[in-house]
Amino acid sequence: MPRRSQTPKPRVQTRPGRRRVSSPEPVWARWSDEKLLGLRLCDLDADLTLGAQPLARRLARLYDELAGRGLTFEPHCWLSEGWFAADGIPGFAVPFYLAHPRLRRLEGRQMHEVVGGTATWCMMLLRHEVGHAIDAAYRLRYRRDWQSVFGDFRRRYPVSYRPRPDSRSYVLHLRNWYAQSHPCEDFAETFAVWLASGSGWKRRYRGWPALEKLTFVDGLMSELAGRPAILRSRGRLAPLGRLRETLGAYYRRRKAFWARESLGYADEVLARLFPGVRREGAGRPAEGLIHALRPDLAREPAFAGFERRYLLDQILQDLMRRAWETSVRVEPTPMRAIIRRAMRVLVPLSNRLDERFRRVLV
Repeated sequence: MPRRSQTPKPRVQTRPGRRRVSSPEPVWARWSDEKLLGLRLCDLDADLTLGAQPLARRLARLYDELAGRGLTFEPHCWLSEGWFAADGIPGFAVPFYLAHPRLRRLEGRQMHEVVGGTATWCMMLLRHEVGHAIDAAYRLRYRRDWQSVFGDFRRRYPVSYRPRPDSRSYVLHLRNWYAQSHPCEDFAETFAVWLASGSGWKRRYRGWPALEKLTFVDGLMSELAGRPAILRSRGRLAPLGRLRETLGAYYRRRKAFWARESLGYADEVLARLFPGVRREGAGRPAEGLIHALRPDLAREPAFAGFERRYLLDQILQDLMRRAWETSVRVEPTPMRAIIRRAMRVLVPLSNRLDERFRRVLV
């Protein structure tokens, strides 16, 4: 995830559940969304803790996975505005909204989704961020062998990037072929796939150049097993208690960012998927229908296999985000009719990408 280069004054953060005892029901938990959006992020800090469930359970699982791999390193975490790791700090930030159910509901209504809101998604993000943290803790990016495998970590982080869905030189983990965005993200994504219990990476990536990266990480982590971290800073960047922005301003900023990032192809596909769509008034929100399509589409032979389902998920996520941004609403239609239409529209789109998987090994 995005990395921050500034280094703050170190402040100690204890393990989840030991920070402070919070009120069981903050007063703002009963407020309306409108009133809650006027609250500053820093005003939430006293009521939130990493010990909240289910977040604490997922962090404990992360530590267990590290220990199960023979690694003694335990990254420290803190609450902030989102998921990120900071250069030179062997820890990472977790978004504040995961620390309380009222804030998760607000996040869902404001952004249409809760990033890391499910157990599977949260663990994927935690494993990714701990990849950055272990990189910092052992200064891995400065090793020549690391650089020969992942590239020059000093390369500037791009504002945006154009992934190559045809490339098998990168693992498939987080959305949007994220490993391709930067060498440090390539390492973090490769580490996350390696760490995941039962990921079956040797079988899944057999024949891919990405397998060489996974094999390198496997050997590197064996070398680090039982060894203490080189860098032991407990610093935190942009902790929640220092953020003066209101929740309303925070969500306006995030919505503006995603509006700029919208993909152009989504409008055309939505028009073909839902003929006669309307932008307002009666009808069911299109993003809900698209989400409901996924289980049925995933069972179709056209989307069988790991790569095809990854492509399907990318397409559906783009369509859901665009449908939500543009308030697409759909008249009542039998689900089977929508599924048949989706197969006619989405299979050719995914085929254009999948053909390159079969033809190109780079």
